[in-house]
Amino acid sequence: MIINLEPEVLQAVEKPARYTGHELNAVHKEWDSVGCHFALALPDVYEVGMSNLGLKILYEVLNRREDTACERVYAPWTDMEAIMRDRNIPLFGLESFHPIKEFDFLGFSLQYEMIYSNVLNMIDLAGLHIWSKDRAEDEPFVVGGGPCVYNTEPIADFFDFFIVGEGEELICEVAENFIQWKNAGRQGGRQGFLRQLAKLDGIYVPSLYNVTYDKKGLFKAIEPAVPEARPVIYKRLIKDMDSVPFVEKPVLPYIGVVHDRIMLELFRGCTRGCRFCQAGTSYRPVRERSKDHLRELARKMVDATGYNEMSLTSLSSADYSCLGELVDDLFKDFEGEKVSFSLPSLRIDSFSIDLAHKMQQVRKSGLTFAPEAGTQRLRDVINKGVTEENLLEATSAAFKQGWKQVKLYFMMGLPTETDEDIVGIAKLAEKVVRKYKEVTGKWGVTVNISVSCFVPKPHTPFQWFGQLPKEEFERRQRLLKDSITERAVKFGYHDARLSVIEGAIARGDRRLSQVIYQAWADGAKFDGWSDLFKNEVWHEAFKKCGIDITEYNQRTRSFDEALPWEHTTPGVSRDFLMREWQKAVAETLTEDCRRGKCSACGVCPSLKAKIVDWRRENV
Repeated sequence: MIINLEPEVLQAVEKPARYTGHELNAVHKEWDSVGCHFALALPDVYEVGMSNLGLKILYEVLNRREDTACERVYAPWTDMEAIMRDRNIPLFGLESFHPIKEFDFLGFSLQYEMIYSNVLNMIDLAGLHIWSKDRAEDEPFVVGGGPCVYNTEPIADFFDFFIVGEGEELICEVAENFIQWKNAGRQGGRQGFLRQLAKLDGIYVPSLYNVTYDKKGLFKAIEPAVPEARPVIYKRLIKDMDSVPFVEKPVLPYIGVVHDRIMLELFRGCTRGCRFCQAGTSYRPVRERSKDHLRELARKMVDATGYNEMSLTSLSSADYSCLGELVDDLFKDFEGEKVSFSLPSLRIDSFSIDLAHKMQQVRKSGLTFAPEAGTQRLRDVINKGVTEENLLEATSAAFKQGWKQVKLYFMMGLPTETDEDIVGIAKLAEKVVRKYKEVTGKWGVTVNISVSCFVPKPHTPFQWFGQLPKEEFERRQRLLKDSITERAVKFGYHDARLSVIEGAIARGDRRLSQVIYQAWADGAKFDGWSDLFKNEVWHEAFKKCGIDITEYNQRTRSFDEALPWEHTTPGVSRDFLMREWQKAVAETLTEDCRRGKCSACGVCPSLKAKIVDWRRENV
């Protein structure tokens, strides 16, 4: 069956190009010529999904295989969903227009907790059973990957299995195992295939485990129910970044998307050790691509797309050991082609400013820094490792180079935070304003401060910390707003109502699957979009399910308490996280193990991995 969208359907929706496919560099294969059909989904609108680098990589990895076809699918916007439900149009792949129900796998990239309602909505639009236990033998396997796999329990009952860690190699092993199982007559049915997959490093099959709770209803343990299930699933890790495929021919959208440019991934991992940061623990250790390989990839992507803008991406791009030389080489490689380069994040030092000035000769934009906290005390608590002096020196250098706009990222609600720390955000921003006047002799700068609400995340030193209630977040937001006296400082903040829901799900267990299902059934979807988020629906869902939300988000966990996410691990040890919590309380720093001594986080021995730093390799 092939879905044929009538002209009146496309004419009735806001952006028809979200659903038409046939973009440049999209891969089309004869349906019957392959043994495995994979649909890769990002549970958000097309413009967001098309900007996800992880899915771009897996799309090329799978489509390079002759025996596999990979297609894309995103969440239809509300106008298209209404038409699809009215006309019984099922969710479909953008390459072949086959219904998702005809695929072998539906794989979701789980970027953050507030897209879970969209996951359920897409499964339903595809005509699949939402609960994995109800799926028939001929339904696709629903698989999850991405940052949220380090606590999958709130959504475990909706998924057949999860890919834990980096997927370039593992997703191919999944496809190979499926084709073998299929050719052997599908021995043991769905459950037989899942038990076979569970033998692979990095695969978590929730249905193969038993979960128990204590008399108070708190999580007690999760234990394997079959021999194939492992007590602990360690993440898969790419040890040599030059050895795996990267995006060489990205699909070009017909409409503007969130990141409408080439994304060149310099390396994975970050060892700076910010104690609030889940990405900093889950992507360890640092593994760099070589400079020559990056130049080769850059050339291929520009030739394949015609883009004239390239972002050098990573968790902390300015930490790439050969960055200066790479930028010089890229300018030489693309001399005369008017290709501009950008860094999504900057270190707070003068080297970064000089580099940013060099990179933005073609196209100049604002600068972004992330002090994260308003006082040195709190920056030491979170192990940020930067000072007020660092920030003022960096912005001073930027103002001398002609910048007139700076964006500063902060968090609110961090452990041990006081009102003094909140007021410190305003004071720091105003010092940046006055630094501009000091450097240039005139006014005219704009300092935008963006303040998010802290959410404790699994596998971080703050995973035990109780989150603030909504009312306290809002009080601190008002305090900060009232503390800003400079007109040049513009203040933006996150919706605290959304953050407290995220906080509950982030540290949740399997009982929350009922809450997520109930919220979706009552109309929750596109929760990350402020105009569509239905706060009352979520709180009512918790009440209907008899679950106290504060048990999950506001409660501080004890160190001896079992945690429902420790069986899917990035390799960071509990002992390390406890030591970092204690150092946070003591306001002491931990140095970056990439440049200093090993902090004994446990990742390298657990995963048999090592840091790959090309500067260090060539010393």
